[in-house]
Amino acid sequence: MAVSRRTLIAGSVAGAAAIGAGAVALMPGDETIPGTLGGADFTRGHKLRGGTFPPAETIEKNRIAIVGGGVAGLSAAWALADAGIGDFRLFELEDRTGGNARSGKNAVSAYPLGAHYLPLPNAEAKGVIRLLEQLSILTGWQDGKPIYDPYQIVADPDERLLYLGKWQDGLVPQKGLTAKDAADLKAFFAAMKAYSDRRDASGKPAFAIPMELSSRDPDLLALDTVSFTHWLDQQHWTSPILRGHVRYACRDDYGTEPDQVSAWAGIHYFASRRGHAANADPDAVLTWPEGNGHLVGRMAARLKANLTCGRIVHRVTPSGTGVRIDCLDVATGKGVAIEAEAAILATPHFVTARIVPGGMDTTGFDYAPWVVAAVTVDRPPAGPGFERAWDNVSWTSRSLGYVVDTHQALDRVPQATVLSWYLPLSDMSPADARREMLKQPLEYWQDMIRDDLLQTNPDLKGAIRRIDVWRWGHAMIRPTPGFFWSGAREAAAKPQPPLFYAHSDLSGLSLFEEAHYRGTRAAEDAMTHLAIPHSSALA
Repeated sequence: MAVSRRTLIAGSVAGAAAIGAGAVALMPGDETIPGTLGGADFTRGHKLRGGTFPPAETIEKNRIAIVGGGVAGLSAAWALADAGIGDFRLFELEDRTGGNARSGKNAVSAYPLGAHYLPLPNAEAKGVIRLLEQLSILTGWQDGKPIYDPYQIVADPDERLLYLGKWQDGLVPQKGLTAKDAADLKAFFAAMKAYSDRRDASGKPAFAIPMELSSRDPDLLALDTVSFTHWLDQQHWTSPILRGHVRYACRDDYGTEPDQVSAWAGIHYFASRRGHAANADPDAVLTWPEGNGHLVGRMAARLKANLTCGRIVHRVTPSGTGVRIDCLDVATGKGVAIEAEAAILATPHFVTARIVPGGMDTTGFDYAPWVVAAVTVDRPPAGPGFERAWDNVSWTSRSLGYVVDTHQALDRVPQATVLSWYLPLSDMSPADARREMLKQPLEYWQDMIRDDLLQTNPDLKGAIRRIDVWRWGHAMIRPTPGFFWSGAREAAAKPQPPLFYAHSDLSGLSLFEEAHYRGTRAAEDAMTHLAIPHSSALA
């Protein structure tokens, strides 16, 4: 039984230095490993939390302002540009847009440190399908289904699992299973298939992407009241093999342990993906060496004239004529005010609550920290059993394994490559994990990553040349029980003209499709508010 990976994290590292001409392979125990320690700009973020800011010295005017340059903000800007609007500006705290979908590059390869692919969109994800067509990733149509560029669909083999000392195809163990393991796995995946196929009386899928299009049948909403672990207990599915795979899924998609994940979110992971394509399997994915950095990079290139980076927005105040946005220009250290008719806040909800006066409710909004690394090696990993794949996971590792970033290359001759390595810090509280991130030096993380890789792939001994580490303190929203349908999430997403909210937080799922939907919807709501003619990309 081979079960394909159905996850999307968001993020990558920018600006890791290229390998030097004199670089040498490193052995376990070597004192120094070349590399960098980076991440979201903690200094700027913490200044926003408790710093003071100078008064505005200048005032800029835009019809629509967008705060936040991640996937949601770029999607909002894309929608405005599609409508022919030129008088808008996007303001980003970091020095580059892309949010947790940024990418990096060194002398060996481009790489993601987070979102390394986009699953083929469901038929209901009309906005993302339209975007992919505009980017020529979707190249045509056949019998009502999209045709995707085959060079951008993940190449075989796509995933393997190290289990009982040997690599196997797929991510669910296949050998050494007990009768209970086999029965529970069969029952679980049958239940997930039934949820995937289910439609309500109006034709809505039980679990959709975007999640806003999911059914509201009461028994489905009730799943949000318990944890995924509790729901599995109710079904008497206690197989350690099933529980281990479910734990992998929850950590991979949500950075969170299954006993802290809403059962609605847990089932959504397995039952929501129905890739719609004429030339690929439903569970196929689109991928690039730089991961989703490919998508946000191309979006930013089109929108370049409307982007301003290095601005710390610290206050957004509705006024009688629109909205005033106060920010700090990091480069000059001077305060700047922006006056706009409407503002789209494409920031994480905890940031939005800090910059909008009025005590916005943040109940239930909690975030998973991640450590991700770009590991440059002078030869690709191997190992006994199934051949090297794009995605490589060890059953016994604390990490989620690694992706081979040169997997899509047409040249299959073994050579140097970059491995993107992932670790959600889900075995401690998010607050403790963030403190750990700030406390530990580069060498601490490099040692952890090197040791983990060599336990998984002893064949890499002597091949590791460089480890660049990236830390995400608030990588993704944690979909805890009660978060989806208790009312707080829906209230946070409700527009308050002239303010419109756009972030994947408002879906409870840190997925590219969700961020794109929220950004596009906020832009369309803002255009409706300002009586700007437009056609919906979501219809």
